[in-house]
Amino acid sequence: MSTRVEIVAGEVHVEAELNDGETGRAVAAALPIRSTVQRWGEEIYFRIEVEAALEAGAKAEVSVGDLAYWPTGQAFCMFFGATPVSEPGQIRAASAVTIVGKMTGDFSGLGKVGEGAPVRIERC
Repeated sequence: MSTRVEIVAGEVHVEAELNDGETGRAVAAALPIRSTVQRWGEEIYFRIEVEAALEAGAKAEVSVGDLAYWPTGQAFCMFFGATPVSEPGQIRAASAVTIVGKMTGDFSGLGKVGEGAPVRIERC
């Protein structure tokens, strides 16, 4: 069963769902999460206190609105557009990530969230 969450990055509020995969459940178990935004192109990512290996099906090419866990940086990732390594028509993470959910609400304001902004994830 998925977990409904609200992600607040700076002043932007986004509704989302964490999936029922092993890593998605680990993120849900760690809620609430508080951290600091880092930016990489049109990706927000931040360190979280979850340790997990890549799951089967992990990939570097993701979709707009995907939420992912990046084991290399022990980070939660929010993809809302192209990253510096994206090719035209695709969104690419720095390396393989495990998809842990999807943003379900309006996330168009994420581009305005600056590096260093506070971020939190809480259950709805």
